[in-house]
Amino acid sequence: MCGFVGFSNFKNNLDTPENINILKNMNNTLSKRGPDEEGYYTNKNVALGHKRLIVVDPENGKQPMIESYSYGDYVIVYNGQIYNTDELSKSLKENGFELNGHSDTEALLKSYILYGKDVVHKLNGIFGFAIWDEKRKEIFMARDHFGVKPFFYSILNNTLVFASEIKAIFEYPGIEKVLDSQGIGELIGIGPSHTPGTTIFKDIFELRPAHFAIFNDSGLHVERYWKLHSEEHKDSLGLTCEKIKYLLNDAITRQLVSDVPLCTFLSGGLDSSIITKFAADYYQKEGRELLNTYSIDYVDNDKNFVKSDFQPNSDNYYINLMTRNLHVNHHNIVIDTPELASYLYDSMIARDMPGMADIDSSLLLFCKNVKKEMTVSLTGECADEIFGGYPWFFREDALNSCTFPWSIAISERQHLLNPSISNQIKLKEYIDFRYNESLSEVEILDTDSKETAEKRKISYLTLNWFMQTLLDRSDRMAMYNGFELRVPFCDYRLAQYVWNIPWEIKALNGREKGLLRYICKDFLPDEIVDRKKSPYPKTHNPTYLAKVKNMLSDIMNKKDAPINALLNRDYILDILNTDGRAFTRPWFGQLMTGPQLMAYLCQVNMWLERYQPRIEL
Repeated sequence: MCGFVGFSNFKNNLDTPENINILKNMNNTLSKRGPDEEGYYTNKNVALGHKRLIVVDPENGKQPMIESYSYGDYVIVYNGQIYNTDELSKSLKENGFELNGHSDTEALLKSYILYGKDVVHKLNGIFGFAIWDEKRKEIFMARDHFGVKPFFYSILNNTLVFASEIKAIFEYPGIEKVLDSQGIGELIGIGPSHTPGTTIFKDIFELRPAHFAIFNDSGLHVERYWKLHSEEHKDSLGLTCEKIKYLLNDAITRQLVSDVPLCTFLSGGLDSSIITKFAADYYQKEGRELLNTYSIDYVDNDKNFVKSDFQPNSDNYYINLMTRNLHVNHHNIVIDTPELASYLYDSMIARDMPGMADIDSSLLLFCKNVKKEMTVSLTGECADEIFGGYPWFFREDALNSCTFPWSIAISERQHLLNPSISNQIKLKEYIDFRYNESLSEVEILDTDSKETAEKRKISYLTLNWFMQTLLDRSDRMAMYNGFELRVPFCDYRLAQYVWNIPWEIKALNGREKGLLRYICKDFLPDEIVDRKKSPYPKTHNPTYLAKVKNMLSDIMNKKDAPINALLNRDYILDILNTDGRAFTRPWFGQLMTGPQLMAYLCQVNMWLERYQPRIEL
């Protein structure tokens, strides 16, 4: 895993000392993503930079990687991991290509040389990359099927500027930080989610998942190369289970490739237990050392845990149950409350925007601690989105909300805006537009039952919005520590197959992820299989609420704090006075209630102070 930057222009010569300095300044912002190596490539039309985190083939995976042919150079900068490298390598050899090592970077670059833009149809992995094609005089860029890896860009005066993170783009002279009405709609109306393809900054875009782009002297052309396709599911229950089990095993074992220490995250929930079970069995079969597993907890969480519909039980009992049943070497990371609050700033910087508050900072700290011994981890992320595991798939209030079901507090969000801004920006109209725009992309079949059709819609929203928020979180919090997270449940083949399974089967026995539970009953303990979904653990220590309340109070005591120009000071004071209860519904998702709302508001002020965007209405 790595980070890359670049810019391209076909009207001016870029191969100058000034542009090389710009390139290095951009690249240096990504040092945390790639702490091991750096490299550069420039010619008159393109400048490319790379920061490398070494995971596979240290000697033969250096970037930018250059392949020279009689008709010119091909140069790649790439962030990700290709999981079907062996198949690509075999095809390359059959077509007369020689390989210098086992790097997926080399296989990817030479596959582009062989297949051209059709290379995206050959890839199974997580990736963002850019390839300079001297023969065609263009840059080819692509992002993986679900956007596990980031890719941002902007165009200024005929120059395409791109990078793995937004902060790098702002190092290019002339690109400004502007928060316009759409950005405010994203930040306050939709945040910490975002509309695919957009950012909260004006004229800073992301290459959407499952899209590629070509930039040449004619400009920028963007095209979709993959989408979830709806078709009638004809497999029996038995065959469906066998195919899912095969796809899961294949996705997990493919993602165990690494030349550096690898582990899994284990919470004792269904998803992480599946990943760890398959991985531990594979390690044992291959005669490897014990698989290392890691879990997270918080100081005094056992004393302060409060049961809720969204978080019905704590993890420790189930983690111990799994570790007793597997050949693993388990480690427990315990984080203290002051750390969670103090790392809200770092997690905001990692995202380049306010995020999921301590849900972000806790993962950042978790990865920071695991990084001391490991470099790569597999996680159970994305199973809930693909198999229907969230409460909003079942709760009538969410299903009938006619908006994004994880973010239904629209009037409260509107009230957060400074009255002078609130008069100009109607968040509900913006949210409704994005909601209906996304629903228009869903393929509904005539053969779908009414329930399956409705669940297709909510599944599509969840996959393309909520899951993307969590994938952004995973990438930024991990890569901030030079640590790589892999998400086997996000394998596009598995997602495509499960997409078409009727809801009555997917929610077998009326349970969230009922089909997945049914499949696992033969190889996981009953208590794990039957355990009610419990999300990523958060702190229940009351000192966290006190800490973020004090942080927000200190901000609000400063009349010139930048948050006051954007948000409603009186409403924020009400939120403080009621410990967040003035905001009557969860801010976002399942966990972001009073303390997380206050932490988010702290992050908004931190973001305004650090990035100093110009507000343009």
